[in-house]
Amino acid sequence: MNQRKVGIIGAGSWGTALAFLLSNNGHQVTLYSVFEDEIKMLQENHEHKDKLPGTKLPDNMIFTTDLKQAMTDMDLIVLAVPSPFTRKTAKGMKEFTREGQLIVNVAKGIEENTMMTLTEMIEEEIPQAIVAVLSGPSHAEEVGKGLPTTCVAGAKEEKDAEFIQEIFNSNVFRVYTSTDVLGIELGGALKNVIALAAGIADGLGYGDNAKAALITRGISEISRLGEAMGGKRETFHGLTGTGDLIVTCASMHSRNRRAGILIGKGYTMQEAMDEVKMVVEGVYSAKAAQQLAKKYHVELPIIDQVCSILFEGGCAEDAVEILMGREKKSEMEAIK
Repeated sequence: MNQRKVGIIGAGSWGTALAFLLSNNGHQVTLYSVFEDEIKMLQENHEHKDKLPGTKLPDNMIFTTDLKQAMTDMDLIVLAVPSPFTRKTAKGMKEFTREGQLIVNVAKGIEENTMMTLTEMIEEEIPQAIVAVLSGPSHAEEVGKGLPTTCVAGAKEEKDAEFIQEIFNSNVFRVYTSTDVLGIELGGALKNVIALAAGIADGLGYGDNAKAALITRGISEISRLGEAMGGKRETFHGLTGTGDLIVTCASMHSRNRRAGILIGKGYTMQEAMDEVKMVVEGVYSAKAAQQLAKKYHVELPIIDQVCSILFEGGCAEDAVEILMGREKKSEMEAIK
């Protein structure tokens, strides 16, 4: 594998885990954070003790608060900030981005007020860049331990997806390619909303039957909206759809599921987010999903009930009754 220069923008758990992976792949990695205390901690310990404890970063990794340094003469830029901060970060990156620079976004979400996917948002802010995405069932905690993980690199041009695949692929991190960028992003964003629902069910004390139903009906909702918007059905039933949904609904690594559990136990949305102490991206994507459903005339009953609980003071127990009491249907009719 050829050594590449990679700048990672965002030193949270996912950015740090990917820095660890790419360094182990033999690449020269520069990890950027806007927070001076975070970079000082990384420089002194070569470990993110708050977000990814136990993952030791190599001595040759560069840590910086200088955005220009993190972006100059890089073969690839990895944008790894939480979705609510993507637009602001992209605005700051624009002046340091050369024409044709490949930027791969690794966050998941939909912007609430514009209903844009993150790649659309980045393209708007940095029009000279080529914007791609890396997504799939991939908790940072496991990638930081070198546990087997599989993702999909998505780009409009297959050659760009293959370039990302070459840089990230390893014997513990298998990467597939796709040109369905929209489908990949919608799967990654909407599964977080369904994971909130799965967590709420857990918090209410429901069992595996309810979890299986939410996952299955959830992927049906994601596919229905995604296909209406132009995504490919195969994407929603692949790693970045079904695969990502399963891991996010089932794992305690999932901040969305953890927040949902707390809401099911009676916490408010804000109390749950404060307790999780990380960005709960499903909260930010839920309203956008509901607005998109209206725009494309698609029914999303689970996501509607999540929005009711999050933003309208709805009761979790009542939401379950509403979902269970919906008009009877054939399953084949329901999955269309």
